[in-house]
Amino acid sequence: MDIKTLLSQLSTEDYCYLTTTGRVSGRPHEIEIWFGTHGNTLYLLSGSEKSDWVKNLRKDPTVTVRIAKHTFTGTARVVEFKEEELRARYLLAEKYQEWEEGKTLSQWAQTALPIAIDVTFDK
Repeated sequence: MDIKTLLSQLSTEDYCYLTTTGRVSGRPHEIEIWFGTHGNTLYLLSGSEKSDWVKNLRKDPTVTVRIAKHTFTGTARVVEFKEEELRARYLLAEKYQEWEEGKTLSQWAQTALPIAIDVTFDK
């Protein structure tokens, strides 16, 4: 099965578990977080650029993500292009906040920092 198909099947899971490398300690740092999928990319929204996990992935973008029983390796990045930013915001708002066309995004969905993880393979 290819990554896109697998991620699509896993997209209904409630959480993923993101592991970054500590920027100071060098040790693995895992968080539980909401996510959305599109193709072979996972999208996350951070409440702040100051979150430890965001600072960690800015220093070392190589991450692992566990969803259900599957662990993926990927490269994380802050989303910079408007089209992709909107995709991330609407994906997560629809999944977790019952957003639908014609409604206004919540404050969180409008202001959170969008992060993309381009998944390279399933361990």
